[in-house]
Amino acid sequence: MSEQDGASTLADVRPVERGPRSVRMRTASIVLLLVIVLAGALGLFGVRSTTTTATAGGYTLSVEHAWIARAGLDVPWSVELRREGGFSGPVTLAVTGDYFDIYEEQGLDPEPASQTADAEDVYWTFDPPPGDTLGVDFDAYIQPAAQWGASGTVAVVEDGQRVVSVDFTTALVP
Repeated sequence: MSEQDGASTLADVRPVERGPRSVRMRTASIVLLLVIVLAGALGLFGVRSTTTTATAGGYTLSVEHAWIARAGLDVPWSVELRREGGFSGPVTLAVTGDYFDIYEEQGLDPEPASQTADAEDVYWTFDPPPGDTLGVDFDAYIQPAAQWGASGTVAVVEDGQRVVSVDFTTALVP
């Protein structure tokens, strides 16, 4: 068709006031990049930790753990077990063994007097501490190759029974 037939060759041309599409995409990309940079500058991509506590059977069990972390970073993981009046004998903690697959271990303080494991859990038996509190610190960082998080449970075991337990999860972000 020609202009003489009444049809314009400019009918499908984008109006100037709508702007070129490439400018909109660049603007959106820059805004997204700016949001990511600001979130990083504010520390929103670092380690976030929390403490989960449960009380039963005369014990108060608290687990401090990272709930969000990234590969390669040091993270907190510690257990505090309190028992009013102290501990009359050895203390056994059962911890989900697979949970520790995301870590590069630097050490456990104090070292357990004995350690054993079954298909699911690692059992740490500690000599009774003086006083009302047993504190256990796990010095570790997330393995650089770790891509996903993990969940676990810490429980106090007496006479083969779990007296009190705490569940926890660590999520990993890129």
